[in-house]
Amino acid sequence: TGPMNSECLGNVLRITLSTEYFEGQYLSFSVVDHSGIAWEVDETMASQCGYTITYIKWNNIEFRASALSCHSHLEKDVFTVTIEIKASYSPDMKNAATHLKSASCHYGPWSPRELVCESNYMEVSVRKEVPQTVRHFIQDKSEDGMLAFPEAKAGEASIWQIVFHQPELKKALLVSDAWSAGYGFNTTDTRVLLRIPYSAMQIQLVEAQGITFSAVRSSIFYKHQWIFLTVDTSVACPVDGVDYANKTIIWTVPKYIQLLSAGATSFKDVIVEAGVDLHKLSAKEMASRKYVLLNDLNAITMKIPIGAEGGRYKTSVSNGQYGEKYTINLFLEHQWEDNKWGLTKHTIIKEIETPFEQVDLAITNNSNLTMRIMNLTVGTFLPDVELVNLTIEGATLPVSEAIQHGYLIYDIKYANGSKGYGIQVLFDAPSIKKEYMRADMRAYTLNVTLAFLVHPTSETFSVPVITVSAVKDAVLPSARGFCDGSNIHLIITRGNVDQNWLPFISDWHLTPEDAQKHNYSLKENGTHFAISVPFLSSHVNYEVFHTSGIKASLHLTLKDGMTLANRRDFSVSCRISPLKLIQCLPNGTVVITAVKLVGIADLDTKQFVLRDRKCKPTLVTENTATFMFNVSACGTSRKFNSAAMTYENDVLYFRPGNDTPVYQLKFACSYAIKQTVDVSYESKKNPPPSIKPGFGSIALSLKLFKDKSYSDPYQELEYPVVKYLREALYFEVELLQPKDARLELYLDDCWATNSQSQDSLPQWPIIINGCENSEDSYRTIFHEVNYSPRVKLPQHFKRFEVRMFTFVRGTTLLQE
Repeated sequence: TGPMNSECLGNVLRITLSTEYFEGQYLSFSVVDHSGIAWEVDETMASQCGYTITYIKWNNIEFRASALSCHSHLEKDVFTVTIEIKASYSPDMKNAATHLKSASCHYGPWSPRELVCESNYMEVSVRKEVPQTVRHFIQDKSEDGMLAFPEAKAGEASIWQIVFHQPELKKALLVSDAWSAGYGFNTTDTRVLLRIPYSAMQIQLVEAQGITFSAVRSSIFYKHQWIFLTVDTSVACPVDGVDYANKTIIWTVPKYIQLLSAGATSFKDVIVEAGVDLHKLSAKEMASRKYVLLNDLNAITMKIPIGAEGGRYKTSVSNGQYGEKYTINLFLEHQWEDNKWGLTKHTIIKEIETPFEQVDLAITNNSNLTMRIMNLTVGTFLPDVELVNLTIEGATLPVSEAIQHGYLIYDIKYANGSKGYGIQVLFDAPSIKKEYMRADMRAYTLNVTLAFLVHPTSETFSVPVITVSAVKDAVLPSARGFCDGSNIHLIITRGNVDQNWLPFISDWHLTPEDAQKHNYSLKENGTHFAISVPFLSSHVNYEVFHTSGIKASLHLTLKDGMTLANRRDFSVSCRISPLKLIQCLPNGTVVITAVKLVGIADLDTKQFVLRDRKCKPTLVTENTATFMFNVSACGTSRKFNSAAMTYENDVLYFRPGNDTPVYQLKFACSYAIKQTVDVSYESKKNPPPSIKPGFGSIALSLKLFKDKSYSDPYQELEYPVVKYLREALYFEVELLQPKDARLELYLDDCWATNSQSQDSLPQWPIIINGCENSEDSYRTIFHEVNYSPRVKLPQHFKRFEVRMFTFVRGTTLLQE
């Protein structure tokens, strides 16, 4: 049939364009007159000249022309229309292809009066021989008429004036003025035609049996053989009359409208016919489609089930929501006789569209777990819907670029003409969110927003697609733990679900910075996570004492980084020898660390005491209290036997107002009484005691700390350290080897240089003979060193504070 095919439907010629041929092209329509001139059809010309361009089923386009349209060629009972269509893939119509289509239709016989209600105009054509209906104008003699109406012309019949009858006045327009106002006219030897756009100024809204009509009361004056004649060219078309009930369209049209029946006293129905798309349907065809046509005394009613054959669904969008409307292009032809006009033929073309109805879109997950491919089906959609882009993680992409991001988009065609869209993406694509669910299950979540375009209305809507696939592929982190002489170690092997899980000890988030402050070792290499905590730590839990030791436990929890929900718990326990808690120094000093036990609530380690309650701990953490005292103090008791002298005391905790301790840790230090020692003795006068310089191998460290607590040293990566003038620097010198409690560290001389070489000049002494430099404006300050878990032998440490300074010569800053 080619790109276009034509069809004669009574007094209308219809040309339908092939969807496949013109798909994706921009179109322009023109009508070719008898001289070969092409007149482009726009909206205004169409309603003035008797043309209608409309979209029918989905993407098809339909061009309709009235038999008496502006440029139709009428010969006897045959009218011919020629149209020119230009098609281009560019909106500016460059390189457009031109298509000509000419078609002829036979139409007849004409009724004395024919009324047509098209979708964009009303049309009335009448025979010229009908009786005069307007008697307000006097039929003058020909010479007087020429004077009264200078527009009248001699010769063949011509239209020259139209009068509009408004409720309170009459308005006369010359034909040229009426044409400029958008009205259309045509005349033949036997007929006069008036065409009125629905937007015309002279249109009135009138009611008949509760139905609103768009109506115009008018008369046309024309000249025939020097006689002025007038014809009634009134027309009315129903505006509403459509109702919906029980999934049924109900269209009601009153049969006799006063505007169209003025002057008539008797009426008789001749024909009542109806159909779809300008095709008349027989009673049998209507019954097969479950249509109902009722012809009552005063009205004609059609009932059409929504969704019935002959109509079509089209996509609609309301407030951004996807939905559908059912539309059907009905037409009704009513012919009647009266004693004024004889036969009147009234044809009404009515496109009825049901209200918007939201449609829930089905999203089907057909994922292949074995192949690890997400496979989704979205829809079904009508063919007028096109997927144009998708939004992934905030980025909007056209469909053509989706494959570059791992998304395969494909169309799915169904037998009934509808379609769907398929989406395939790998489980391991970066945009797929992976979450641990439970046991060995992981959830893979696809979150993408699809944007659609509706043709030809260009409405848009979007569909969020969120689907989850559960897969048994979760590998949970595992752990092993052990203890050495002074630390508890926990090593966690990462799984594939814990990338965003955070380590917590109790409610404390374990970060590398915090671990360093507590002298914990924390290491991470992507596959393993290891922590080492000293036995005597504030984050270690302790259970009941036993002669064989104390049970120390480290509990670590991995929590979700977003919700902080507990995901995995690990624990390692070790038995600590009681000897780890006590040091009995040869000089009679006892260092004892008491630990808070699990199961005894509300213990405040700051309130731990010895037998003499005045003896308080020298170092306190949340779980430990450390005492350092002499065996002759704090209520220490002493026992003798033949081999040893034993000193005993207790660490106690009393609740306020109660003299019975709820916590008691007994401890003792034993010193041997008899001990065989080989000594050499020579009787001679001993010289007075003296200290002589000597040489030996010792290991020292010098560290710079961030504050006077001496708990947070600068790390290697933090050097060089930047300080302002007079800002304090905190130094600590430690004797690393040998670990001999009898040794004490003394600082003799300490000086600063302008370079890394200790012998470079200039120099400035900070410590001279173990003392501060008396010539220094800001003298060195020495800080006391006390026992702590890090400082087992305070006599092996020296701490001092120096104010920041710089080297100058005169007023010039010296730099290395």
